[in-house]
Amino acid sequence: MNYRRSERVADVIKEEVASMILHGEIKDPRIGFVTITRVELTPDLKDAKVFFSQIGSAEDKAKSRNGLNNASGFVRRALAKRLDLRHIPNVSFVFDDSLEYADHIEKVIKEMKGGGGH
Repeated sequence: MNYRRSERVADVIKEEVASMILHGEIKDPRIGFVTITRVELTPDLKDAKVFFSQIGSAEDKAKSRNGLNNASGFVRRALAKRLDLRHIPNVSFVFDDSLEYADHIEKVIKEMKGGGGH
C-alpha cells in the first residue's frame, strides 16, 4: 500500500471527524470540548485510530473517549457517505497524551535548569 495514500486518507479522516465534532453531528453529552490531533491508519486502511486531546480531569477524558467510541459506528457511516473510498476503516478513539507529556518534559527541564547548584 502506498504510504502517501494512507497519509492522505488519514488527513481526510481527521478533517471529517473534526468537522463532525465541531458542527455537533456527534450528539453525546459525555463528549467534552475535544480536539482531533491525528489519525493513524493500518497499512491496509482497515482500522483507524483517531487521537484526540482535551483539557480536563481524567474522568472528563474517559467520558469523552467512551462517548466517542460509542459513536464510532455513526462516524464510520458518515465517513462512508462523505469519502470516496472502497472500504471505510473501523474507527476507534484514543486519548492523545503527547501534549501533556511534552508539558511535563518542559517542566522537568526548567526544574533542572533552576536547580543547577545541586
